Amino acid sequence: MSFQCTLVTPEQQAYDGRIKQAIVPAHDGLIGILTDRAPLLVKLGTGPLRLDPVDGGSLFYFIAGGIAQMKGNRLTVLTSEAKPAGEIDYEAARAQYAAAAARHVSDPAAAAARQKELERARALMATVQKT
Repeated sequence: MSFQCTLVTPEQQAYDGRIKQAIVPAHDGLIGILTDRAPLLVKLGTGPLRLDPVDGGSLFYFIAGGIAQMKGNRLTVLTSEAKPAGEIDYEAARAQYAAAAARHVSDPAAAAARQKELERARALMATVQKT
């Protein structure tokens, strides 16, 4: 069995096709989605999105927040950023992580910004490693 999946950013439709399974990075952990799942509306976190098309294999995307809705065997993922794993430069993500980790912070706002940069770089690296 399969279901329709659409991945959309403000700039483009990144994916539209039939899949057997999706592993979605929710704000509080990963959620597996299969055919005939109960309706779901979830806030997304930052991390790798895995889609398993019906023709085999797996596709990985780095996504940064948004929402996902599963209703009537149709998964819609709305996110501010969806980058295919093949377009991610692992070394650049690692350098971003190292730069953020080395940055000295002196106030709560800077600490929160640094934490967000660390999470983003970590998620980029994890997306590349999944492929």
